[in-house]
Amino acid sequence: MNNFDFKVEIPKFNDKDFIITDFGAKGDGKFVNTEAINNAVSECSKQGGGRVIVPRGIWFCGPIILKSNVNLHLESGAVILFSPNFDDYELIYTSWEGFFTYRCISPIYAKDCENIAITGKGVLDGNGGAWRPVKKFKMTERMWNSIVKSGGVVVEGKETIWWPTEMAMEANREIIPNPSILKDKELCQKYRDYLRPVLLNFTRCKNILLDGPTFENSPAWALHPWLCENILIQNIYVKNPWYSQNGDGIDVDSCKYVIVKDSIFDVGDDALCVKSGKNEDGRKLATPCEYVRFENCTVYHGHGGFVAGSEMSGGIKNIYVRNCTFIGTDTGLRFKSCIGRGGVVEDIFIDGVNMTKISREAIIFTMGYDMDTKAGQTTAPEEIPEFKNIKISNVTCAKTDVPISISGLSEMPVHDVTLKNVYINSQKPIFIEKAENIVQDNVSVVVS
Repeated sequence: MNNFDFKVEIPKFNDKDFIITDFGAKGDGKFVNTEAINNAVSECSKQGGGRVIVPRGIWFCGPIILKSNVNLHLESGAVILFSPNFDDYELIYTSWEGFFTYRCISPIYAKDCENIAITGKGVLDGNGGAWRPVKKFKMTERMWNSIVKSGGVVVEGKETIWWPTEMAMEANREIIPNPSILKDKELCQKYRDYLRPVLLNFTRCKNILLDGPTFENSPAWALHPWLCENILIQNIYVKNPWYSQNGDGIDVDSCKYVIVKDSIFDVGDDALCVKSGKNEDGRKLATPCEYVRFENCTVYHGHGGFVAGSEMSGGIKNIYVRNCTFIGTDTGLRFKSCIGRGGVVEDIFIDGVNMTKISREAIIFTMGYDMDTKAGQTTAPEEIPEFKNIKISNVTCAKTDVPISISGLSEMPVHDVTLKNVYINSQKPIFIEKAENIVQDNVSVVVS
């Protein structure tokens, strides 16, 4: 089914305003407004819904918990600055990078809600610099010296890394080889500093609108709707430092009926992403990401412009990308997975993408990303991912290193991919291996 024009249900709200200053909020950048803003949200929802108004000012606060029928409206000049105090963020059982895990609650959080929105021309700042590690090779000498001078600890090694706290550094050493720690709440309390939240997480919500604001400086991913339905995201700006660890733009995760349009992303990791859980956790959840459309979006920086995976174990299907522009991303159209994931990515339709200054591949399929199994281990059939029925048309890339790279698995080649009306100016030729039925119709690659 190639239907770009499915619709989503846009939430409607009562014509009633709840101004946060009426609940004791102060916009001086110092007063802690957590209670005032959440009281305004609760009262708005209790009275049947409406708008919670955030006026011009700098509103310092901890996590905001949205509730049904509430539109959090940020007027022009309003900045919500989230607290860098880790203790303000309780641990919740949620999903992170496709696994069920304990994690610090997001600065903007909603669960099991209907009809919620964030609108207006204000800014939501996640204060992510307080949480994120920083790799020295990504810094100028002046920037690195400034970060080190601010505190934290530096770990020398293959990659010299600055950590905001010693606890975060120790947690990384313990958790990477023992990820089961993340399912133990008591142990996670010990490592709270390491458990960076995404800036916005909506879980099992329905009828969502994001229209207008800037979302910036997230501790981890910026926007993460998970297990949600009927989402319209438009006219937003997502901004993270280019060096921000896990600084994704939007990760649409096991959601259904989502439109992201007319928006700008300038981030530190993948920009426009679709996901559906990782390995056994994703297969057990068995909730595909489907009917998602990205249109008229611009990506200025990121590891990938549009990305499917690598967490795709619940399946990804009926995804549409059209009329998007990628300027300066590492890769353009990025499809990634590996043995261990399982799941099927299918019925992906991409039409009308312009790219330039792509430092690696304009179009890439890689099935060896973040390999979870060791050589010689037995692979169960359900652990083998599949990418098929993908149609890419009307793509222009003015400058890239590799034009097209398709690398499947011996157990499951990438198959049934059509490339039509594709023009790429690159440094190297096309590379294809372990792939079947790759159709090239009017594909022009100029190697220069």
